[in-house]
Amino acid sequence: MKKIQVAPSMLSADFANLAKDIELVNQYADIIHLDIMDGVFVPNISYGTPVIQAVTNRATIPVEAHLMIVEPQKFFREYRDFGISSISVHYEACVHLDRVVNQIKELGMKAGVAITPHTSAYNIEHIVTVADYILVMSVNPGYSGQKYIPYTTQKIAQVKSIIEKNNPNCLIEVDGGVGLSNINEIAQAGADVVVAGNAVFGAENPADVIRKLQVTL
Repeated sequence: MKKIQVAPSMLSADFANLAKDIELVNQYADIIHLDIMDGVFVPNISYGTPVIQAVTNRATIPVEAHLMIVEPQKFFREYRDFGISSISVHYEACVHLDRVVNQIKELGMKAGVAITPHTSAYNIEHIVTVADYILVMSVNPGYSGQKYIPYTTQKIAQVKSIIEKNNPNCLIEVDGGVGLSNINEIAQAGADVVVAGNAVFGAENPADVIRKLQVTL
């Protein structure tokens, strides 16, 4: 059996009962995932500083921030001070990606590099040597509830091959359309962490879904 870390996306949580959903994730999941959008890099806005700080104040497990924004480096220190332990930035949004990744690490956080569906896995061949994880988007970023793009499975395997050759300690995270119907193929392709939004918060028994996602193969 392979143990998969599950990072429920709070974008799919009930914002009228956010504290309750945070407690659920604290109890059963491995990571709290925050999708932060600016309406510029992606066609949507998620939540700002007050909500981010409210989540980190209640979190008892690691919190990661997925920054779907331009100029993400403006927020690194603030998010670190809130208690966020990992930040992923987009390959497509950072002109000087190596510098940005190292800025995250210098602040004591883990650094991830996210790639959108159209970006080739081979574009991360060099940055993978310094990144702590690669976040493979399996939907087009900007909205929750989208369907998993089938060719992502092959892309995960390609990323896995690159990691094995260049930095075996780097993890693979998969974000978008992940659920019980495809978790096994995603895990077999090489994923270590999965982000699940609707699959968790839209279920009758979210805790049971998290447990089933965690134990695959």
